[in-house]
Amino acid sequence: MKRVLVTSLFLLASTITFAGGYRVGLQGQRGLAMGHTGVAYVNSAELAFFNPAGLVFLENKINASAGGFGVFSSVAWQNEGTGQYAQTDSPMSTPFYLYGSYALNENLSLGLAVYTPYGSTVEWPTDWAGSHLVNNIELAAIFIQPLVSFKISDKFSIGGGPIFVTGNVNFNRNANRFLTDLEGNRSNVTIDDSGVTNWGYSVGAMFKVTDNFTLGANYRSEIILDSKDGTATFANFPNDSGEAITVGTTEIPSNGTTGFKASLPLPAEFTIGGSYSKDKWVVNFDYTRTFWDVYEDLDIDFPPFGESPNDSENPRNYKNSSIYKVGFGYSASERIMLRAGYYFDESPVQSGYFAPETPRNDSNGFSAGLSYVISDNFAIDASFLYVRFKEINESYDYVDDGSSFGGDYKSSAFVPGIGLTYKL
Repeated sequence: MKRVLVTSLFLLASTITFAGGYRVGLQGQRGLAMGHTGVAYVNSAELAFFNPAGLVFLENKINASAGGFGVFSSVAWQNEGTGQYAQTDSPMSTPFYLYGSYALNENLSLGLAVYTPYGSTVEWPTDWAGSHLVNNIELAAIFIQPLVSFKISDKFSIGGGPIFVTGNVNFNRNANRFLTDLEGNRSNVTIDDSGVTNWGYSVGAMFKVTDNFTLGANYRSEIILDSKDGTATFANFPNDSGEAITVGTTEIPSNGTTGFKASLPLPAEFTIGGSYSKDKWVVNFDYTRTFWDVYEDLDIDFPPFGESPNDSENPRNYKNSSIYKVGFGYSASERIMLRAGYYFDESPVQSGYFAPETPRNDSNGFSAGLSYVISDNFAIDASFLYVRFKEINESYDYVDDGSSFGGDYKSSAFVPGIGLTYKL
C-alpha cells in the first residue's frame, strides 16, 4: 500500500509540469493569424511578447492590444489489441493576453505584457483504461512582464525585462488499475496547488536592414516553479481498521491529506526571424528553438522534507525541439488586412515517455485571420487556428506497477480568437 501511494503521489505531482510539456502558442491575434510569427514584425503592441525591442519602432505614442482565445481540443486513444477506446471531453480553455507600450521619446519606450503561454484543460472519461495515469487536469501559468525598449540607432534596438510567473494546478488520477474501497469506488488522489511563483526574463534585438526588410531575435529564459505548499488528497482507499496511511515516513489519516515539494521547469526558448513588406504585402518567417531538455525528470520530496527514504524521480527525458513558422499579410483596403500562416511544431516527447496527460506529438498548425479598422484609434482583430497532431502509436513505460501503457493517439484542436488594437 505504501508503495502504491508514494508512487501515485510522485506521478501526480509530475503532471504539474503539463504546462511545461504543453506550450500554448496563443499570444496575439495578428501574430497567430500569420502562423504565430512576429519577432521582426513592427505592427502593434503584440511586440511586447514577440520582441520587446521593436516597441520603440512603433509609430504611435501609445499602443495597446488585448484579446483572448477559445481552445477546443480533442484526444482519442485506442488499444488495437484489446479494442479499448476513449476520447477526451475537455471543457473550453481560455488563454488571454494584454499588451501596452508608451513612447517616452523617439529613443525609449516602456511597456507591459500579461499573457498565458502555458496551460491546459484535459478531461478523460471516468474509469477509462488510463485512469491510473490521469483522469482530469486543469492548469495555467500567467506571465507578467514590465518592459523597456531602447533605440541604439535609427536601425538597431534592444529591449526586454523581468518576468513574474504565477501558476496553479488541479489534477486527479486513480491510484492504480484495480484498487477500490469496499463499495467499489476507485481509489484516487487529487493534487492541488496555487500561487506558485518565480521570476525570469526576456531580452530581444531588432535590426532594420532596409525600409522593407527587418530582422529580429528574442530569448525567454528558463523559469523553475517551486511547489512548496500544495496538497495531495487521498479518497476511496480501502482501510477498514481506520489506521493511518503511510506516505514516505509520515502518517496521515486514512483518506486524508498530506503535502509535497517539487521543482517544476518551464523551458527557455529562442526565436529568430525576419519580416519583409512590399506594397500591400508582408511576409514573416520565424524559427523557435525550445530547450525542453531541462525536463529530464522530477524529484518529489515528501514530509518530513529532506528525510524521507521514499522520495522519487519521475522520468520524462524530453528533448529540445524546433518550430518552423511562416505568415503572410495582405492589405485588401484601407480598413481590412487579411492574414494567413502555417507552422510545424516538433514534439519534445521521446519514445517510451508518451503519457496521456501530455499527449503531445508532431503537429501542423494552419491559421488565418483579419483586422478591421473601426476608427483612427481602434481596430478589431480576429484569428482562427486549426492544429492537426500526427497520429501516433506510443507508450509510457514507467507505470508504478512495472507495466507500460500505450496505444494509438489521434489529436486535434480548433482555436478561434478575437481582440482589440488601440493606438494614439
